[in-house]
Amino acid sequence: MLRAAVIGLGDISNIHIPAIQANPNVELVAVCDIDETLTDRVPGVPFYTSYEKMLENEALDCVHNCLPHHLHYPVTKACVEKGVHVFLEKPLGLNTKEALELVKLEENHSDIKIGVCHQNRYNETFETLQELAASGEYGNLVGVKGLVAWHRPKAYYDVKPWRGKMATAGGGVMINQALHTLDLIQLLGGEIDSLRGSIDQLLDYGIEVEDTATAHITFKNGATGLFYATNANGVNSSVELQAVFEKGKFTIKDSILTKVNDDGKKEEIMEDTKLPGSKFYYGASHAKLINHFYSCIENDSDDYVHAKDALISIQIIDAIRMSSASKEKIKWEALA
Repeated sequence: MLRAAVIGLGDISNIHIPAIQANPNVELVAVCDIDETLTDRVPGVPFYTSYEKMLENEALDCVHNCLPHHLHYPVTKACVEKGVHVFLEKPLGLNTKEALELVKLEENHSDIKIGVCHQNRYNETFETLQELAASGEYGNLVGVKGLVAWHRPKAYYDVKPWRGKMATAGGGVMINQALHTLDLIQLLGGEIDSLRGSIDQLLDYGIEVEDTATAHITFKNGATGLFYATNANGVNSSVELQAVFEKGKFTIKDSILTKVNDDGKKEEIMEDTKLPGSKFYYGASHAKLINHFYSCIENDSDDYVHAKDALISIQIIDAIRMSSASKEKIKWEALA
């Protein structure tokens, strides 16, 4: 039985904790948060306000790092140096510089696993789309499009001010809401040649981070990518991911993968398992990914999302930010 703990009892922990508790091979033995009012958040499970003390007192196999972004690196580092595997919520780091430190941490502790929570890679629709792309049946990729139109009220930032500050969040809509979409775009598109991006604030919230971002990406294989994300929508609409090949067009929307046939009609190919409740748009693959990571720990497998795999999404975000500031195209090789 693997012994697990969760550090950070904010919103996303409500996804992690049930997944841990539902796994018959894992026991949740401790939780940690600086907010003492959360003492009874998980009945019967020891509560700590200091993760250092928890690491000292508990014999742990894995820690779920569900903390605000600026604490991802230091807390992950503390766990890894204690010999504890880490399941890290996205993002990998605040920026490329910090993300590279996590990659270095991973390289220097090859016996310890750092699994990054890019759960949308495990959505059934995306897995199917990747298989179709790899089959070659529909020819080369021509273009990929990712759209995220969500809603975040001012209260979202007021209740947790870290979300609106660059020093603690590392950005806004790109790193907090649309990072998964950027990840899927680059997985489909392949190696990047260049990109041109722009960020903005459409909402008068008085925060430092962007609420809207766009980018045009050119891949080395000749395909192009279009990315658009905003928190200025009136509601949380379904994320849309579209891949156009020489001989076919596929779209993931409303958690369903469809193909446009020659007669112009849409054919449903695959539907994702959906997360119940109001946050259905999160997707339901957290538990799938968490269970897979624990399987990798048990079997000493490397088949999970490593820090080095998650790095590119942070690099794309930084490149979009750089391009927006310079109003110029960014060559990917210039980032190395």
